[in-house]
Amino acid sequence: MTDTELVGYRTCPLCEAMCGLEINRRGGEWLVRGDRDDPFSQGFICPKGTTLGALHDDPDRLDGPVIREGDDPATATWRSVGWDEAFAEIGRRLDAVIEAHGREALAIYAGNPNVHSHENGFFLPALIKALGTPNVFSASTVDQMPKHISSALLFGDPGAIPVPDLDRTDFLLMLGANPVESNGSLCTAADFPGRLRRLVERGGRLVVVDPRRTRTAELATDHLAIRPGTDAHLLLGLTHELLAMDEPALGPLADVVDGVDRLREAVSPFDAESVAAITEVSAPQIRSLARDLAQAPTAAVYARIGSHTTPFGTLASWATEIVNIITGNLDRPGGAMFALPAHARRGKGKGRGFTLGRWRTRVRGLPEARSELPVAALAEEILTEGDGRIRALVTVAGNPALSCPDSDRIDEALADLELLVAVDPWRNETTRHAHVILPPPGPLARSHYEVAFTSLAVRNVAKWSPALVPSDAMPEWAILARLAAVVAGADGDPAELADAALAAQIDKAAAELGRDPAELRAELDRPDRSPADRVADLLIRMGAYGDRFGEHPDGLSLDRLADKPHGIDLGPLGPRLPDALRTIEGRIDLVPPEIAADLPRLVDHLRAPVADGMVLVGRRHLRSNNSWMHNVRVLVKGKDRCTLQVNPADADRLGLVDGSPAWVRSRAGALEAPVEVTDTIRQGVVSLPHGWGHDRPGVQLSVASTTNGVNANVLTDPGPVDPLSGNAQLNAIPVEVTPA
Repeated sequence: MTDTELVGYRTCPLCEAMCGLEINRRGGEWLVRGDRDDPFSQGFICPKGTTLGALHDDPDRLDGPVIREGDDPATATWRSVGWDEAFAEIGRRLDAVIEAHGREALAIYAGNPNVHSHENGFFLPALIKALGTPNVFSASTVDQMPKHISSALLFGDPGAIPVPDLDRTDFLLMLGANPVESNGSLCTAADFPGRLRRLVERGGRLVVVDPRRTRTAELATDHLAIRPGTDAHLLLGLTHELLAMDEPALGPLADVVDGVDRLREAVSPFDAESVAAITEVSAPQIRSLARDLAQAPTAAVYARIGSHTTPFGTLASWATEIVNIITGNLDRPGGAMFALPAHARRGKGKGRGFTLGRWRTRVRGLPEARSELPVAALAEEILTEGDGRIRALVTVAGNPALSCPDSDRIDEALADLELLVAVDPWRNETTRHAHVILPPPGPLARSHYEVAFTSLAVRNVAKWSPALVPSDAMPEWAILARLAAVVAGADGDPAELADAALAAQIDKAAAELGRDPAELRAELDRPDRSPADRVADLLIRMGAYGDRFGEHPDGLSLDRLADKPHGIDLGPLGPRLPDALRTIEGRIDLVPPEIAADLPRLVDHLRAPVADGMVLVGRRHLRSNNSWMHNVRVLVKGKDRCTLQVNPADADRLGLVDGSPAWVRSRAGALEAPVEVTDTIRQGVVSLPHGWGHDRPGVQLSVASTTNGVNANVLTDPGPVDPLSGNAQLNAIPVEVTPA
């Protein structure tokens, strides 16, 4: 029998949970287990994590740059080239676009995997800056942008996102989230299901608000099958009832909170009876829920993608924090708290504030949010004639042809571009249109430090994962750095370019410490560490727990993390207000002007007649959170999961039969999907999972292209967007359903 060899430990990069993995090798096979000594995940692992080795060895993964020859992806050939030729081709084509149309014709789209990479987190901004264009798009506006905007308006910082203190709370109210399937989102908690079970086992209460009886809802003490798209109404109904009971229990926040009277006036239309009529959660249930929240020893409200991907996403996100604030549960153990990751600095309680709408899209005039434009506008910005029309696009770890609204039109738009450059390891539905694909190394060949998700963790933790296998591929930081240089017209050595970017941060740290920058550089420079690793080391050393280059000898550094391969537990979350505030006055305005201006739209919707007809919602599956996981056979095998879930009463009324196909039509498009009749979904609602539909010609995904499934975003209308965040509407979509 072949011996098993321990290769090393690392943090899983496939979702937000930050589970620790033990990577072994037996013969030619990878064996991936949960790391029992990881202080955060304690051995928990989901099916995705076990396939990290298979994902790394995927035979469809590109091992070097390729250039497309031919205009039609269905018949085009792909030529393998060296890196110099690839960047030369990009430079030649890019120069032609800029000369003909200017830099306003350039655009970039960044996909979800970027937040799982410290390399991309540190070097993607340099590429965006080099492009010199306002046309910046990302997966954020089909996902979490409402939470960033509500946090920015309330706390002055779009990254200041409170997370429920799962391990200490007595009462968790959860809306639009299914963490048993998703492993958590904007709330990093390894073994989220286990944490929820322990909450209930210790006598706590879990209330899940969802139109489907999800696997998470099955763990709950209470499940409220709300009408899709009305989470904001329910949350403001709870706010109304809480304020009607008593004065807000602000506790220590009383000294930094303004606007209680304005809040009371703003929510006056949202009495329990009015809210019940539209949410279909009864008025007694609303009042009881408000009373129980107020009386719970500790409580937290947590709302996610089902609440955010609606026309009222930012209002729902804002209202989530309002309920936490007025029940005295914000910034309190057992409530909703702010993480303090190793790379972050403690704040001063004031900042520059936040501004929305600094520029707008060319066609519809949709506003910028957090330096991004709504991806719902991407297709029209490419296809609509006129000055400023997008003619060249760079995609980095993204597949907008599958993941963004009105995907058929996005597919048409991508084919219309004069230049598409893709930084991506696969030829997928988007990159099949690319003129040049630049593939990064596999996940086991890169180092890993979590920047985004330690900022959202339910317990403070720090972990470092070195690269476990060698690779001849160009590192992703180097791809981005060299691409930035090409875009700026100064192609050169990416290491030199990255070093220049690091120098500015070293100078700033040296000035703060009163040290010679050369001394700091000497401590950071290590031949076994990339420029991105050195940035991580600098941030950690200057962070809240850092050694500050010797000032605190017991503090953190990348060396200390490297000596602790399982990670370091930094303790439970602690109160961080007011120091975490970045508002100009150092205070929390409960009703920011932007929110006040948008509330009449919600009041109008509250008072409008309830529309008849079916609505579509999305859903997640544990094995297929993202489309690029569909090329791992073990994750997609088994019964068909891309089904149209329908309530039995609706199936009888519409003439639908379990297992038979049905047509689903929206204002944007139509598709055919097999029916799954189930009582886990409420009447009037149907559900399709996202990320499927890999049957387009020119795609090189040998497993995914043979799976069943349709692309739900054929039905997603790019017209309705949340006006504050620009987030697309991916839930509560009006549809017509008929037998096929």
